[in-house]
Formats: sequence, structure tokens, C-alpha cells
Amino acid sequence: MSLAPPRMAPLLHRLAGMTRRGAVHATLLLVGAVWLVPTLGLFVTSWRPSADVAASGWWTALPGGTFTAGNYREVLTVRGFEISLLNSVLIALPATLLPIVFAAPAAYALAWHRFRGRRFAFLAVVALLVVPLQLTWVPILKLFNLLGLTGSFVGIWLAHTAFGLPFAIFLLHDFMAELPGAVFESARIDGASELRLFLTIVLPLSTPALASLAIFQFVWVWNDLINALIFLQDRGKYPLTAAIQGLLSSYGSEWHLLAAGSFVSMSVPLLVFVALQRHFIRGLTAGAVKG
Repeated sequence: MSLAPPRMAPLLHRLAGMTRRGAVHATLLLVGAVWLVPTLGLFVTSWRPSADVAASGWWTALPGGTFTAGNYREVLTVRGFEISLLNSVLIALPATLLPIVFAAPAAYALAWHRFRGRRFAFLAVVALLVVPLQLTWVPILKLFNLLGLTGSFVGIWLAHTAFGLPFAIFLLHDFMAELPGAVFESARIDGASELRLFLTIVLPLSTPALASLAIFQFVWVWNDLINALIFLQDRGKYPLTAAIQGLLSSYGSEWHLLAAGSFVSMSVPLLVFVALQRHFIRGLTAGAVKG
């Protein structure tokens, strides 16, 4: 009888651990379900005819409801969303790649190179994170007017690059600072130049952080509206967010078209996240556990 408690202790410990994990998983499932309800409602509404949307809520459409693809056809063809969708792609891709191109070498230099003013430079980058974008719109717009960049894609690329660089450098710096220094020393002993070391070692090892940064920057640029209105000032170059805003102001009662346009807009960042989620999760968890 005296051996029973020691034998039961591991079993009770496992049961307690399973109970805790079960409670955590149940909580996460509940939170995920709550977050998915608006997306589900938007998706269902985007496929319902106008009369059904006006007559009843989206939850009444499942099951046995009437669905149509006409909402998407009208949004993409009649309302001209295909041009706005192309504009969003033309804006988002360079505005995502440029901050990464400039931030990666800057973050590597701040993390691993010793030079005078390095700490001050990093503190300046951190300080720029708290500067409101509203303070920069007027001087940047005046500068763009002088340079003839207002209304061009180059101007909006440069604006998004400047706005995204502080966060990009900060994120990549924290990741690159945790890379093993022994790898760099071995490469230098073997005669590798700094450029080769950066291209062949630092960048491959930093893939999770680069993917995380790409997702953050792409989603921010893709969902941006105010910067496009300020720096483009050309309806023919406006992104999808501006088209949705115009649809809302002109056709506020046509919720089926608004739902279709909104779901088209959110589907692209969703696909980007799904494609890079493995690297994104690694980038977020990197450095959380050492050893």
C-alpha cells in the first residue's frame, strides 16, 4: 500500500498537465471562433443577392440559402475594382521589398559592427517609432511637390519605405543580434568578405525575421488609405482601399457589393500570411527559448 502514492503521482501529474493544456486549447478555440465570426459573416454576405441581404441577416442563409457570384463580377468589372486591385499590387510589392532591402544591412551593421555612434544611431531608430505619421505628411508632400514625385508610384514607394524603415530595422536588429557569433568568426577566418558573409550567412539565417517583416509591411501598405490619398492624388492610381471607400460613399445601401469588395481586399493579405506563416511563427518565437 505504501507504494501506491509514488505510482499515482506521475499519472496525476500527467492528468493535471492534460487538463491545463485542454483549458488553454479550449480558450484559444473560443477566441479564434469569435475572431472568425465577422469574417464568416462578410464572406456569406458577399455571395448573397441584394434582396436577401436587405431582408435577413447572414446567419439565416445557412443552410439552404441562395448564393450568387454576381456580386464579385459586378465589383471587379462594372465598378472597376480590377484597376484598383492592380494598383494595390503595384504599390504594395515595392513598398514591401524596399524597406527590407535597406533595413537588413542597416540592422546587421547595428547588431554586429562596432563604430562610433552605434548606440546613438540605434536609439534614434527606436525614437522614430513613436513619431506620429501625421507630423511628416506636410513636409514630405512639399518635398515631393518640389521633386515632382506627387502623384507617382515612386513617391508612394518612398513614403512607405521611410515610414516602415524604423520598425524594420528594429525588428531585424533584435533577431540578428541573437545569431551565433561563432559562425561569423569562422567565416571571416575562411576569408569571407563582409558582403559575402551578409548574403550567404546572415540573410539565410534571418529568413524567419524577414518573412515576419514582409507580412507586417505588406499588410500595413495593403490596408493603407490615407497615405495613398495624400501622395497619389490621382484616382486612376488609387489602391483598393480607396475604391472601397468610394463604393461606401456612393453605394452605402448596397451591402452585398461592399462585402464582396471588402473580401477581395482582405483575401490577398490572407493568402500572403498563409504562404509565409511557417516563417512568420518562427520569426515571432525566435529568441523566446535559448539553448
